[in-house]
This record gives sequence, C-alpha cells and structure tokens, in this order.
Amino acid sequence: MAGSIPRRTGGGVARALPAVASVLAAFALWELYVRLSGISPLMLPAPSRVLEQMWQNRAMLWANTWPTIIATLAGFSLSLSVAFVMSVVVDFLPRVRRALFPIFVVSQTLPLVAIAPLVVLWFGFDLTPKVLLVALVTFFPMLVAWVDGYAATDREIEDLLRSMGAGRGTIFRVARLPSALPYFFAGLRISITYAVVAAIFAEYVGARAGLGIVILNAKNSYRPDLMLAAVVISSTLTLALFLLTAAIQHLALRWRRAGEGGAR
Repeated sequence: MAGSIPRRTGGGVARALPAVASVLAAFALWELYVRLSGISPLMLPAPSRVLEQMWQNRAMLWANTWPTIIATLAGFSLSLSVAFVMSVVVDFLPRVRRALFPIFVVSQTLPLVAIAPLVVLWFGFDLTPKVLLVALVTFFPMLVAWVDGYAATDREIEDLLRSMGAGRGTIFRVARLPSALPYFFAGLRISITYAVVAAIFAEYVGARAGLGIVILNAKNSYRPDLMLAAVVISSTLTLALFLLTAAIQHLALRWRRAGEGGAR
C-alpha cells in the first residue's frame, strides 16, 4: 500500500509532462520569433519581457490579484449555494422546475458585455456587482449538473428504499444526492473557469482594483507586456482553482468509495 502512493504520484507527473512540454515549446517558439523577426515590443513582447514585467510590478500585480480572487470565490460561493438550494427545490417540486427552468435558460442568453455595465451602474464599483456577475455566469451550469445528477439515480435503488419504508427525504439523502456528486464535480470544474473570467470582465467594466483594471490601464497606456503579465496571472489563477476542484473531487469520491466499501 505504501508503495502505491509514489507510483500514483509518478504516474500523475508522467501524464502532465506532455502538456508542460507543449507549453514550454510554445513559449520558446514565441521568444524565438520575437527575437529573430525584430517585431516591436509594442506589438508583441517576448515572454522574457512579460516575465520581467511580472517581477518588476509584482507588488502592484499582487495588490490587484487579491480583489479578483475575493470576487471570484465570493461569487462562486454564492452561485454554489443558490444552485444547490434551487436544485433541491426543483427536484422535490417538478412544477417549480417547469416554471423556473425557462427563466434560467433565458438568463444564460443575456450577453455579459451588455449586462455587466448595467450591474455596475445599479450596484456601484465595489465588490457587489462583481460577485453578482460571477454568480450569474456560474449558476446555471451548477444547477444543471445537480439536476442531471439527481436524474441519473438508479431506479432500482430508489424502489428498494421505498419498499423499506424510506420517505422522499431519505431517498434524496441516501440515493439521489450521492449519485449527483460526479455530475456536481464535472460542473464545478467547468464553472470555476467561468468564474475567473466573469470577475475580470466585471472589473474591466468598472472597479477600483483587480486584474481587469490592470489590463484596462495597460491597454490605455499601450503596454502589451503588462497586459500579458496580468493575463498570465489570471490564467495561473484559473488553473490553480481548476486543480483545486479536481483534488477536492478526488478526495470526496475516494472517501465516498471507502464508505461504500466499509458498508459492504
């Protein structure tokens, strides 16, 4: 058992190597092209220049990264909470689902580029509009993930629980909720990437601080190197949150499988 952990770790590193090599190769080709072509840094800065700007402006970039992190996590937490509550409501009350789902679908057709300025206009330049926009973008995917997960419950298990006298609440807790977990984590990984993009876009439209403000100011100052530095940080943040959700999924489902094995 002790030897299985290093093997799994080594296997994970081996699976990540092709992706890491591809990224490094892309950056190397980018650097080579900029140096050989003589293109102006105002048009296309080299990766080395972008990294240099990240280091020279690290204090400013960190000061603006933190508000983006707060907006992302706060908005995503709100989205997760509301999506779970609404998923339970529509699962227990099919009529409510038929009444509300069309509204939820329509909410996803609204272009963010048009809604974001209105939300900023209504709620100001503080944290509130960013949280609301993140929640709006990520709510529906999480709701659909929960609802589809409930629908995937094995009917034989539900029938067995009913034959044993279990009520609707017990069936939901014992059968429907556990069966929805893989769907929930699939939606979680997708939505967390949307959350960072929505937070940065909300800052871009109107905010006092954040990576969106850095990108906007760098654009207005014709500083593509600083713009790309903020983009690299936002991409790194998105990747870190994605990997965190994957790690949580691994731990949660492993705990669930261990519990099922112990029950048997």
